[in-house]
Amino acid sequence: MNYDRILNARISAVPPSGIRKFFDVVSTMKDAISLGVGEPDFTSQWTVNDAAIYSMRQGRTHYTANAGLLELREAACAYLEERFGVRYDPRTEIFMTVGASEGIDLALRALVEPGDEVLMPDPSYVSYSPGVVFAGGVPKPVVTREEDEFRLTPEALRAAVTPRTKALILPYPNNPTGAIMEKAHLEAIADVLRGTDIIVISDEIYAELTYGGRRHVSFASIDGMRERTITLNGFSKAFAMTGWRMGYACAPAEILRVMLKMHQYTILCAPTAGQYAALEALRTGRETDYAYVKEMVRTYDRRRRIMLDAYAQMGLPCFEPRGAFYTFPCIRKTGLTSQAFAERLLMEQKVACVPGTAFGESGEGYVRCSYATATDKVIEAMERMKTFVRQFG
Repeated sequence: MNYDRILNARISAVPPSGIRKFFDVVSTMKDAISLGVGEPDFTSQWTVNDAAIYSMRQGRTHYTANAGLLELREAACAYLEERFGVRYDPRTEIFMTVGASEGIDLALRALVEPGDEVLMPDPSYVSYSPGVVFAGGVPKPVVTREEDEFRLTPEALRAAVTPRTKALILPYPNNPTGAIMEKAHLEAIADVLRGTDIIVISDEIYAELTYGGRRHVSFASIDGMRERTITLNGFSKAFAMTGWRMGYACAPAEILRVMLKMHQYTILCAPTAGQYAALEALRTGRETDYAYVKEMVRTYDRRRRIMLDAYAQMGLPCFEPRGAFYTFPCIRKTGLTSQAFAERLLMEQKVACVPGTAFGESGEGYVRCSYATATDKVIEAMERMKTFVRQFG
């Protein structure tokens, strides 16, 4: 049987994730340290786990409403209003997704017609471009530069817009660079979008992870932008709940209805036990002024400084990340490509990082290293990297 003739050629042509293949190797290596996968090394709080267990013991093992538990939607909307100043109607403008990743997929499929262009910063998260292709659209990377602190500039955005532009993915705090967009930067982006029908998919999964006293600004909070914004968030990063696969999508009701329709037919509802866990995460957060989240951020900040100091000792320039939990050092002084650097570092020093090119062509000359791993491992990984880099003078 000729499977090439049977399978969807567009989807078959998309390469596998540039992140995962390194960590398939890491899993077979003794004493290897992974600075790769973007997953907190913290675990979900015991009260969160207990809430899920209790829900099952109470027989709450059935479907919920397609949009999720109303109580959870109300809590999520209250959280967004209190933390980021964005108000959504819990009955018509939010629903719970299987992680923020499902929200990205649904947003793209709700918007994109064949041939539509979707803009996204480059470098950025590996799933955006394939997601656009899966939806039948055309991904259009917009290069961000270290000298601009890896922000999307209004000049670059304006130059990229064409009559075929349907949407802009705005992923800040950014994976892999750690860049953030402050209010003035977002207002400049908003000025470019006014007078167009371009929809913004604002991936804010790292919203709680910012450093140096900076606070995340939600794009929907910018004057006039709520009506054109799909806000995506979830519990994976801020509440260390990656395995629970709990996220949510917020948008004007007209947009959300289309997204929810696909959710109904493909997922039906987010996992019930996960919804009760998420509800407890928000309750505990509110009652404790998000002490658990703040402690994680303090720990990440210490590791962030360890990495930045180590790169300075190695002579590797590195933009200071102000959000998420990644560093993105420039490794051009070694003379190696991003791919060769990552491969040799893994084989010679048993340290896994991700080539910058996994996140777009402009990632060449960089690697991504995550500090969402134990502090002692971060310190040891930096020592091994120093040994590796030393050979290049």
